[in-house]
Amino acid sequence: MTEAPRRGPAVEPREIMQESDEWLRVTWADGRACRYRAARLRRLCPCAQCVNEFTGERVLRAEAVPDDLTVADVEIVGRYALTFRWSDGHDTGIYSFRYLREICEEP
Repeated sequence: MTEAPRRGPAVEPREIMQESDEWLRVTWADGRACRYRAARLRRLCPCAQCVNEFTGERVLRAEAVPDDLTVADVEIVGRYALTFRWSDGHDTGIYSFRYLREICEEP
């Protein structure tokens, strides 16, 4: 996997669309479109409850997140990230645009 650039069109969203309760699509300024399934995003949550902030070890077990998990709400954080409220009640993760680009799923 190649590393996403820190800034520029590759990490600047042109459009953010919640396609359904289970899918989010981001079209980046460089034209690439990425789809994100809610359950996968939740499993990859970067917050301190899900990842040990000292070791970087993932604390959240993937099997603890149901495949049918949905996005209850999504909000833009400043000019650099998104935050989600999931159907399981979790809402502390901040997903930087750079991180979202790194974990991009092709359409």
